[in-house]
Amino acid sequence: MRGEQTPRLREALEEDIVSGRLRPGQRLDEASLAERFGVSRTPIREALIQLSASGLIDMRPRRGAYVALLGPRELVESFELMAEIEASCARLAAQRLGAADRAAINEAHAACCEAVAAGDDDAYYPANARFHAAIYTATGNRVLRAEAIRLQTALQPYRRLQLKVPRRIAASLAEHEAILQALLAGDGVSAAERIRAHVLVQGERFMSLLAALQEETETAD
Repeated sequence: MRGEQTPRLREALEEDIVSGRLRPGQRLDEASLAERFGVSRTPIREALIQLSASGLIDMRPRRGAYVALLGPRELVESFELMAEIEASCARLAAQRLGAADRAAINEAHAACCEAVAAGDDDAYYPANARFHAAIYTATGNRVLRAEAIRLQTALQPYRRLQLKVPRRIAASLAEHEAILQALLAGDGVSAAERIRAHVLVQGERFMSLLAALQEETETAD
């Protein structure tokens, strides 16, 4: 039974982290989590260890488990890597786009547009993730897709914070539109350049992200 509980608990906690319900730097108390899920502390601990292996949880000796909190340099380097991976995905997707891929990317973009039109920021976050995930799938490269998903999951709390910066969602949607047009035109070079610029955080965008992150961690404390 315990072995069956661990995957369910891991998935629930992962969803809490990527959705922002559990914030970067927040301490995770095993006893409280065990009470919340109605289980013993052992499967909770096993789920936390598995999340630690994926980079979402930071296990600190004698201090417990915390939602991973990247420092400024790690944050920049992680987004640089994500930008290059997504650029590779966009380039391949533009070359290999099939009818099902076109439909999936268009549907995700339409969901983003609907969320913005409704002023529903909470709906934009998952729609945005769907848009990027549809591009990963369109590459036809399972290894690249898996790596993109892994890193996207690890960075999702920070990408979500980015979208809390004033006017960032509107800018994100406009960038999606440019990426989409390049993909549909089969222009891999342009698609790669546009998605790289879309993902990178530097200059003012980086300072805004740091400010949002500081506010989030202070709230978590």
